[in-house]
Amino acid sequence: MPLYRARAICPPLVVVAPDFERYREASRAVFAIFARGASAIEGLSLDEAYVAVPGDDLAAAVDYARGVRSAVRAEVGLTVSAGVAAQKMVAKIASDDAKPDGLAAVAPGDEAAYLAALPVGRLWGVGPKTQARLEQRGIATIGDVAALSDAAAFELFGRGGREMRELARGIDVRPVESDRETRSVSAEETFEFDLRDGSELRAELHRLCADVGRRLEAHGLRGATIGVKIRKSDFTTIGRQMTVAEPTCDAALIEAAALRCLDRAGLADSTVRLLGVRVGSIVEQPQRQIALFDQAVPLPAQEP
Repeated sequence: MPLYRARAICPPLVVVAPDFERYREASRAVFAIFARGASAIEGLSLDEAYVAVPGDDLAAAVDYARGVRSAVRAEVGLTVSAGVAAQKMVAKIASDDAKPDGLAAVAPGDEAAYLAALPVGRLWGVGPKTQARLEQRGIATIGDVAALSDAAAFELFGRGGREMRELARGIDVRPVESDRETRSVSAEETFEFDLRDGSELRAELHRLCADVGRRLEAHGLRGATIGVKIRKSDFTTIGRQMTVAEPTCDAALIEAAALRCLDRAGLADSTVRLLGVRVGSIVEQPQRQIALFDQAVPLPAQEP
């Protein structure tokens, strides 16, 4: 719910403003601890990563996870939940099961049994709409997906049916990829009060574009696909994006494209509770900055 409604319902509510630079500082410290004894680290976000450790000994991996949890608590002051398994998806689910501050391990060969009774919505790639559709067909658990025939899997999931069934059986051959490329850089804000005024939305868009541009430049990255994410007060989410002529990290160019996307969203008199900006199609090599549009657009004459 919007923050203003939460405050109205619960006047004593304590609200702590976010401090993303502090979050990034803590993230760097936690990832440095991950690196001790790891053979590969695949970061997913500021506070989540897959970590591969040498060998295939479950006991050694559990010891590593215990050491990480202890070190993070002692050195950074944060709690860590960990899932240990031979497959990425199973490790992720085990980590979720271990929250808020625990450790869960799944031995090799036990993956299918561990997953079988879990709700089908816990399976990668199954969102709320897909879960509802599957449940209407009598597919309520991950074990139900694991038992599907080839034909049934194709009918329910299309060409990805076999892969979904393999995941449901605890078979996930994807390695931990330390050098996984950054696919996008984004920033978003959920507002305390829903916004309707166009100038206020544009001011927030300007701030978000500046943040994304600054982060791209700091990491030597540029992107060519620029988009906006809008969540209205009724929780309807709209996305619009466009591709510019050449990858950029220039906040002004990002903002110009994002404004076009915002105008295309057709908000009219809608109220907005969340606004986000995303830059994708990321490249690392330096690029010459060029105009966003093929021809210069003349500015209106200034009043004296």
